[in-house]
Amino acid sequence: MKKFFDDIKKDMKFKSAGPGKKLTEDTSTKPDRVQSSSSAKNNRHAPGEGAQRAGAAALARVEQRQRPKVHTSQDAIRSQVKKELEAEAAALAEKEKATTAEGASVPVKDPSCLSVSGVYFTCPLTGTTLTKSEREAHIKEAIFMRFEEDAVEASVMMVHTFNKDREKVKAAVDIISKYVDNICKNPTEEKYRKIKLSNKVFQEKVRYVEGGREFLQAMGFMSVMLPVEGQEEEEEFLVLPEQTPDALELMKERRDRLQRGEPVRAQLDRQPQVFGPSPNAQHFELPPEFYNLTAEELKKEQQQRSDLVERNAMLRTKAMREKEEHRERRKYNYTLLRIRLPDGSLLQGTFYAWDRLSVLFGFVRESLVDGWQPFELIAPGSQKLQESDEVALAECSLVPAALLTFTWDAAVQADIAAAGGKSPFLLKPQLLETIRTLS
Repeated sequence: MKKFFDDIKKDMKFKSAGPGKKLTEDTSTKPDRVQSSSSAKNNRHAPGEGAQRAGAAALARVEQRQRPKVHTSQDAIRSQVKKELEAEAAALAEKEKATTAEGASVPVKDPSCLSVSGVYFTCPLTGTTLTKSEREAHIKEAIFMRFEEDAVEASVMMVHTFNKDREKVKAAVDIISKYVDNICKNPTEEKYRKIKLSNKVFQEKVRYVEGGREFLQAMGFMSVMLPVEGQEEEEEFLVLPEQTPDALELMKERRDRLQRGEPVRAQLDRQPQVFGPSPNAQHFELPPEFYNLTAEELKKEQQQRSDLVERNAMLRTKAMREKEEHRERRKYNYTLLRIRLPDGSLLQGTFYAWDRLSVLFGFVRESLVDGWQPFELIAPGSQKLQESDEVALAECSLVPAALLTFTWDAAVQADIAAAGGKSPFLLKPQLLETIRTLS
């Protein structure tokens, strides 16, 4: 491309020298010759006006006859540039293709080696299974879609879900509730059915809480521009038409719904899974989502802790050890638990690290055919877990993973056996249909 443009410049320079003249060599690097040429020009008389016009006309005729059309054509330039750009794009595509192929040859850890593929959640509004990063956006979309069915319910969800500051939510709910109470106590007084949006209380308490205005509009408030005494310009108000007694009762019910509202949260999908008897029951490979720290941070902290333990092994008191264990448990968001059943099969589920023991017992009970029967769970170290204990899984050292042992209540089992009522299966059929081999 550079050669192409150089040829064009050379051609133009040749024509500028005029007909019958040779192109002189560049004298920019020869100071002596430049100086003599300049002196000669100074000694030469300037041509007259008529001579200048005649010379210009002659030059134009010569240029018109001799101008090389191919090299100065804009179409030719565009064509050449297009070809070079296409060639460059093709080369880049080939490079990316080669890079992709090279990256594909790099060995990646097989997800099937993990004890669980990840942490997943279920949207309570749609039932959709979501990853952690998908939760917030999906729930927001589901709430907006709910406006078509029930605008009041959707706006209540907005208020309690979209705003993280619970104190601001409470303040907004209190002010909106006061609006409703004033209207119900004074149904014929128009001033209570008008909310000036520039009002200080509205600005500070309601305006910046997502869903607050939507709730008022769902109850019947409409945006209206009204004149304000002492001002030339109108201002925006939310105005509620006069309500019937039945409508006032409905407003109270909707106010109560706002006050009772709770955030919409994606529910942890426990991903129940059954495995056949396996010698690898105590082997766990967990994905990064189970940890509060990154893998590098966790490894570094574990090394620091090991060094500290070695240095202070003889100085650490029981209280110090308990404090360190508590700090260690807080590194985990979730825990993966396996329960070994009497037939050797394994029931697996994912839990929050701070779920109570009652949640674990409930999960096991829901998985059994005879969940009504009393049973026991034994943690590592022969620790018998009590469903009634209000303690978290992390506080029982069941994080980030653990293998528990399931046993039926011996006395109840003896009575059932004597009556001949023993069930042939422990787990529900839908779980047995997905049984896998633990690698």
